[in-house]
Amino acid sequence: MTTQAPSIPSDTLSTEWRRLKKLSLAGWLVELLKYTILIVLAITFVLPFYWMASSALKNDSQIYTVPPVWIPNPAIWRNFIDAWASQPFNLYIFNTVVRYAIPSTIGTVFSSALVAYGFARVRWPGRDILFFICLATMMIPFQVTMVPLFMIFKQFGWLNTFLPLVVPAFFGVPYFIFMLRQFFLTIPEEISDAARIDGASELDILFRIIMPLSKPALTVVALFSFIDAWNNYLGPLIYLNDQRQYVLALGIENMRRTFMYNSTVANAYPYLMAVSTIVTIPIVIAFFFGQRTFIEGISLTGMKG
Repeated sequence: MTTQAPSIPSDTLSTEWRRLKKLSLAGWLVELLKYTILIVLAITFVLPFYWMASSALKNDSQIYTVPPVWIPNPAIWRNFIDAWASQPFNLYIFNTVVRYAIPSTIGTVFSSALVAYGFARVRWPGRDILFFICLATMMIPFQVTMVPLFMIFKQFGWLNTFLPLVVPAFFGVPYFIFMLRQFFLTIPEEISDAARIDGASELDILFRIIMPLSKPALTVVALFSFIDAWNNYLGPLIYLNDQRQYVLALGIENMRRTFMYNSTVANAYPYLMAVSTIVTIPIVIAFFFGQRTFIEGISLTGMKG
């Protein structure tokens, strides 16, 4: 004897089918709206960079044309060479990278990792209180400490040198200390305990175990620190007076002042945009090459408190 499955009315099937179509249509519309918003925001973000790069390929007549010329015709590629040669930018980039950015980045990564490890893995009296004080210093703007620091470095005889810009990096940066501490807390404590049983010191654990496992977070700290030094204008403006020690930010500003007071310079605005484009490109390239590690480090630093 066979049993026949109960039949479903056709009206019910058609109603359910229409409901599923509506749901899929609603989901499709949501996706369309989401990607439309993302595309509009991306265009809004990229547009200033495109205008800067395209302006570097124009001459004065194209710059001040109304309505604006979005595609240079003709494109003057020699603006990049002439603009770079108008000031000693090779010296400026040497000062920025070799004398400032690289030493400060090394100091920031080393000191911040050391302090963060002490807050994350070493138990000592007053640790949490001192960590709270360290975080509280992030609320003090640089403008508040600018004059006292200037007076201190003046007493040290460090003015017109890179010491005021580099030496403080070797004493830790509160924001990076917080980031690395949060990342170190995600590493299992059992690894450190096993190393201690084998006789490893705390420094051995930090440099041989914790830091190799923390490459994403250390990459974020290094990239942020390098970008901060690359773009820093106020610090070098305060401490550096000799043009031979200018960094890129001061060099661009010096170029702008030169063009502003010399109205006979042709293509002044395209030259400024050309140098700005050249200065921006290395940071963009560095991000694209390290974006996977960079995003991983950002996403993991806040997983545990």
